[in-house]
Amino acid sequence: MNVKRKVTLVFMGLMMVWPFLASAQDKPANNMQFVVEKVRADKKLFIAGNMQLTEAEAKAFWPVYEEYQDELFLLRARTLKLINDYGSAYKEMTNDTAKNLLDEYMAIEAVDLKLRQTYLPKFRKVLPDAKVVRYYQIENKINAALMYEFAAKIPLVQHGV
Repeated sequence: MNVKRKVTLVFMGLMMVWPFLASAQDKPANNMQFVVEKVRADKKLFIAGNMQLTEAEAKAFWPVYEEYQDELFLLRARTLKLINDYGSAYKEMTNDTAKNLLDEYMAIEAVDLKLRQTYLPKFRKVLPDAKVVRYYQIENKINAALMYEFAAKIPLVQHGV
């Protein structure tokens, strides 16, 4: 299976989980947990299939990966909340709401960068730099596909703000 197809499959799994995240408090915890675990497992398989890790590298990499994914999941949930807040306000956007949404977006972007920077030395400790670059590329491709899909579906603020 080519890389583009694999990215598409992981992306589709991630897209399936986003609506569940939005309504997580309305769903039984075990249903939500199942969906999240399935998406995370699919992503992990995709990463494993593309990282070409030795046995020793894998043993050191996966615990750091899991820790990073836990934090990344929290950041993605925050992003989803922002998207939902925007969806509630975009038709009649006030300047105050626009400011709050934009400030939250910038804060999320800053946390995302900080998270990647924080984990860089952790990944470098367990993998050679060439494989760390490869991992960051894979994460970037998955995130780019996800953000592209969101951008395509999120309408622009209505005129007359």
